[in-house]
Amino acid sequence: MAQSFWSQKPWWCQPWSILLTGAVIMAGSWLLFERWWLTALVSLPVLAWWGLFLVVVPYTTPVEEQES
Repeated sequence: MAQSFWSQKPWWCQPWSILLTGAVIMAGSWLLFERWWLTALVSLPVLAWWGLFLVVVPYTTPVEEQES
C-alpha cells in the first residue's frame, strides 16, 4: 500500500526529499547557532513532520486506482 501511495506523489514529496529537507534544517540549525537546546526546538516540528508525512499519511490515506 505504501509503495502505491508514493508512486502517485511528485519528486519533491518523496520520502528521500522529506528526510533530506528535515536533516538539512536540523543540521543547519546546529551549524548556525551551535546551541543544542535551539537545535532540539527546531528538531521537534521536523520530527513531527516526518512522523505525519512518512508514517501516518501513507498508511491512512486510501490509494486511488489509476486506469491504464
